[in-house]
Amino acid sequence: MAAAAAPRPLRTSIALLLLALALSALVPSSDAYDSLDPVGNITIKWDVKKWTEDGYEATVSLYNYQQYRHIQAPGWKLGWAWAGKEMIWTMAGAQTTEQGDCSNFKVEPPPHCCRTDPEVVDFLPGAPYSQQTPNCCKGGVLSSWGQDPANAIATFDVRVGRAGTTNSSVQVPANFTLKAPGPGYTCGPAKEVDPTKFIVGDGRRTTQALKTWNVTCTYSQFVAGRSPTCCVALSSFYNSTIVDCNTCSCGCQDNNTNPVSCVKPNSPYLASVVPGDSTNIPAPLVKCSSHMCPIRVQWHVKANYKDYWRVKITATNLNYLMNYSHWNLVAQHPNFNNLTTIFSFRYKDLNPYGTINDTGMMWGIKYYNDLLMTAEHNGNVQSELLFRKDPDTFTFQKGWAFPRRVYFNGENCVMPPPDAYPWLPNASHRLSASLTIPFITVWTALAFLLVHA
Repeated sequence: MAAAAAPRPLRTSIALLLLALALSALVPSSDAYDSLDPVGNITIKWDVKKWTEDGYEATVSLYNYQQYRHIQAPGWKLGWAWAGKEMIWTMAGAQTTEQGDCSNFKVEPPPHCCRTDPEVVDFLPGAPYSQQTPNCCKGGVLSSWGQDPANAIATFDVRVGRAGTTNSSVQVPANFTLKAPGPGYTCGPAKEVDPTKFIVGDGRRTTQALKTWNVTCTYSQFVAGRSPTCCVALSSFYNSTIVDCNTCSCGCQDNNTNPVSCVKPNSPYLASVVPGDSTNIPAPLVKCSSHMCPIRVQWHVKANYKDYWRVKITATNLNYLMNYSHWNLVAQHPNFNNLTTIFSFRYKDLNPYGTINDTGMMWGIKYYNDLLMTAEHNGNVQSELLFRKDPDTFTFQKGWAFPRRVYFNGENCVMPPPDAYPWLPNASHRLSASLTIPFITVWTALAFLLVHA
């Protein structure tokens, strides 16, 4: 006996499920996990160091343990909610953005902050020496751990009142938030850890915090709600075709609803452009292009030798409103394990798994090319990379010579589709399996719906 056909609602549900799964395969993941920096995070350390009559004194530290995502100007902004009626008497190394209502305190000077949900920002460089702390006063800028660990730390001191005065009565703040400077970071709950030890004097003695909590914050481009900010173009000596960034990689020109979404280099509008304020990153004003990205990275396969091959990589700033200081590039390619020379950038291997060395981070040389100027100044940085060939893996076929992924300042750049890569002459153009399978599944699901709906 033939099996009974599935009910129509069930068949429709199955087809819709297949369609959803296929479409999800076509969308790049933007969650908080980054396979190239799997343990990257910003850790906030809250060290209670001394009890006072009505509370305690603490040192709060921010450690940027991310390998290549830094915090640029106008810098970080740290917030939290007090567990009880706590307030801040004094601070050093940073300040709250608002004092709040301190009318209940009849003292001079008044408390620094009486808000139940304070927000703290770093001091700017040049703050009075009496208000400074170690690792403070950088305008909230934090380097990445992989690029400049010495400048990947920020600290400030805070004296808290109306708080517990013993290890059993003191309460840690809750609901930590971190803006860097916009959204994107999600902070977990504070967890008590072993007390921090501090080296004092001549380095032969240590002291210990009375109590220590850690808070871990991770970044997600999805939480940030940001569209892509960079794209990749590909070219080679063996093919005259330049594969430019995908159309509308970062947005599309819209002359009807937003007539100044982009400008042409000689536009009179440029003379009236006013840079953004010091508290927010200005919305990009980019040079008109088909991709509309503020940053364009080009990977050019330049030359082929007997035992080596050469690549030229160029990052171009198409944003008229923003310089990129302390920029960095991350590229993933299997031949990075045999990189012999990089000519104009600093370089560091990124090897998070200990066995696969296929990712490298590049950044500018201080005072030479560590500042990527705006589009108005034709801003670009470039370097050449020389790779030694591995006879077992090297080939120019099937797009092998091009990177698998590229990041600029920690943001994943939009790559061209694999079937568009510059191929060797007479090579057949065909879709890669990673794209073919989802498309086949999409069309199968649509055909199933048409037949059985």
